[in-house]
Amino acid sequence: MDKVRIGIVGVGNMGSSHAKNIVEGKVEGGVLTAIADINPDRLKAMREKLPEKVAEFNTASEMFDSGLVDLVMICVPHYFHPELSIEALNKGLHVICEKPAGVYTKQVKEMNAVAEKSDKVFAMMFNQRTNPNYIKMREMIAAGEIGEVKRVTWIITDWYRTQYYYDSGSWRATWSGEGGGVLFNQCPHQIDLLQWVVGMMPKRIRAFCHFGKWHDIEVEDDVTAYFEYENGATGTFITTTADSPGTNRFEIVGTRGTLTYDTHRHTLTVSRLFENEREWCRTSPNGFAQVPGEVEELPEIKQDFSQHATVATQVCQYILGNRPDYIHGVEGIKGVMIADAMLLSTWLDKTIELPFDDDLYYSELKKRIATSRRKEKTDKLIDTSGSYGSGGK
Repeated sequence: MDKVRIGIVGVGNMGSSHAKNIVEGKVEGGVLTAIADINPDRLKAMREKLPEKVAEFNTASEMFDSGLVDLVMICVPHYFHPELSIEALNKGLHVICEKPAGVYTKQVKEMNAVAEKSDKVFAMMFNQRTNPNYIKMREMIAAGEIGEVKRVTWIITDWYRTQYYYDSGSWRATWSGEGGGVLFNQCPHQIDLLQWVVGMMPKRIRAFCHFGKWHDIEVEDDVTAYFEYENGATGTFITTTADSPGTNRFEIVGTRGTLTYDTHRHTLTVSRLFENEREWCRTSPNGFAQVPGEVEELPEIKQDFSQHATVATQVCQYILGNRPDYIHGVEGIKGVMIADAMLLSTWLDKTIELPFDDDLYYSELKKRIATSRRKEKTDKLIDTSGSYGSGGK
């Protein structure tokens, strides 16, 4: 095999973007051979943009059974991510699943169980893990450059969306169609990075999610959450789709310094302490003396913003035997668990211990699904240029 044959399930905003990357040669080692979508209008629209040799299918199953693909990219509404990933893996196909891994932990665990038994690649489209600034932060924390983590703060409020955006699809921003709002559509990358960069999961979460506060939707569009970690560290996470222009600032405070990444200013700053703050606090004879240290603004690490293509390339190169690893899909459960805990905390009005009862969350979610209102049939493709792969998006 000299090329991995790729099929895309769902050619809406995200799927069509992946198709464009592959056709333009941005996915090294991959070739687009098929697309599938239950919406014939979308297939027709894509037909005009793709080579004639790319096959079309009305269902994912037909594509999986065609013998025309080695790797499939799952780019459909969130509830179907586990279902279609499981089917593809069971039919002997490699899988790249779009974020999030799923809507509720129970279904994601079922998907992971199948993936762990399979000899095929199961990858997650966590393209932000290819951002060199987040990679640098992760490496510095793991190397102990800022000591033991004390506090984690992320204010990510530059996800501004208009009502037109939410009205662009009947499934969008509904419990029955999308399963959540800003936590499941815009923020899965940041929620994943919260634990990936820092290197630890929260143990307790208390969150306040506001549903349809700023838009005519039924899911959350404004969230403030508080975390507690096993080592005593605390964290806050604030996000919304209603602030313009918004903020994107990620800060990790440790006993030997602080890391701050501001995507608007394109700066990664480290404040290094010459002494351990805990030791200094105990031994300093001066009640107001700051820990001596220095501040360094690290050179900007340039990005090429082809992050989605980079993830797909990594998977293709792994399949071809040219690289040792890829972003494993089973890691997607962590972000879903954190997001679910935020919603469950709000619904039950209490602090949630992780891990929580999967069945309890699912039962609460089903209550919302039962009263969910789907919008009038609408299906609009939105110009997404500039939104994928940018600093925090």
